[in-house]
Amino acid sequence: MTTGTHVIEVKNLTKRYRDTVAVDDVSFTIEKNTIYGLLGRNGAGKTTVMSILTAQNFATSGEVRIFGEQPYENARVLSRMCFVRESQKYPDDALAKHAFATARLFFPNWDEDLAQRLIEDFQVPPKTRIKKMSRGQISAVGVIIGLAARAEITFFDEPYLGLDAVARQIFYDRLLEDYTEHPRTVILSSHLIDEVSNLIERVLVIDRGRILMDEETDAVRERAANIVGDTAAVDAFVVGREVIHRESLGHVASATVLGPLTADDHAQLAAAGLDMAPVSLQQLIVRTTQRAAADAATADEGALR
Repeated sequence: MTTGTHVIEVKNLTKRYRDTVAVDDVSFTIEKNTIYGLLGRNGAGKTTVMSILTAQNFATSGEVRIFGEQPYENARVLSRMCFVRESQKYPDDALAKHAFATARLFFPNWDEDLAQRLIEDFQVPPKTRIKKMSRGQISAVGVIIGLAARAEITFFDEPYLGLDAVARQIFYDRLLEDYTEHPRTVILSSHLIDEVSNLIERVLVIDRGRILMDEETDAVRERAANIVGDTAAVDAFVVGREVIHRESLGHVASATVLGPLTADDHAQLAAAGLDMAPVSLQQLIVRTTQRAAADAATADEGALR
């Protein structure tokens, strides 16, 4: 495996739990100083992948390199990464200030001024036992550590789910502000795709343990369009195109088509009286995931015959 600008390289990664394949022969690379969205449904394999990359879980087979090295029991690598998860565990008697003090000792790039600003932003009581805190406050503790650590690679495994909409927006704003001044690699796991779509520069979509999409976010946005109008006209327009979703109501139909539209396509749409609307990142990923699931079910049915 080569390195270059890759800080993470994964080759043929597989993780099995008895009869369940959680990660299925996955290969990908993660670039330096980029915000990634690791997206997919619950149970798709996102947490398993991140746990293996941060040496908190073991692969059944395959190869993982972080900064060109194996991460397992490798202090040189592990001290350069931060993994914040939604189900983060803390000692029963730990106060919030204890969690921050421990993080300050472990992460060499820790920024205490940023930590204090974030504690105020999220209104975290530093002298309260973490187990006595609300779910939102516990989530904020993890988010503060993940941001203030300024680790070279930071994994956020949906730790912000306990935050309300206002607090989540604070998290997104502070992440983008600090990333602009102090670039690093951020892997943001989420199923709130539209909320994070303006943050992420590259999309990794995982479903049933496999990578469905690994592309720059801007390129993904240009991949599809919704065509809306008279059912017969929509049906005529989509002939020969890849349709990933279709719905109709009376004489009106909507079809989501993959592929960029040419000037001739736009002229054809105008002539047919059809409207074109962009597809949100969330729509596209949901439709792609649904189609992959349908294709897998069809393949399974074929194998049983």
